[in-house]
Amino acid sequence: MSSVPAARAWAHGLLAVRLAPTALDDVLLLLSEVVTNAVTHSDSGRTAGGRVTVHLTYGPEAVHVEVTDDGSATSTPAVHVPDADADGGRGLWLVDLLATAWGSSRHDDEAGRSVWFQVAG
Repeated sequence: MSSVPAARAWAHGLLAVRLAPTALDDVLLLLSEVVTNAVTHSDSGRTAGGRVTVHLTYGPEAVHVEVTDDGSATSTPAVHVPDADADGGRGLWLVDLLATAWGSSRHDDEAGRSVWFQVAG
């Protein structure tokens, strides 16, 4: 899954000189989780030509990250308490734990959905 390292490298290049190391680590971890979810649980990863788009905004108070995918008819973003022995299932749980705010929305005028989060800058 080349999308995750590409998104991390892009965000790191934009934010490394602007954020404290701990905030940068949180942004990169959460970005990795949300992009992984977009590829794994949406039509973006299940259909040829599927797309995942990352928008990042840096402000004096916070970094805002929004990941948009092609949506899914079979799943919606939800926080689940992870099983301690499970290999996965921690993505949105980590977002809920580390982000100062987060949410998701469906795009009514087109196919797709977005998951966004903010981390204090």
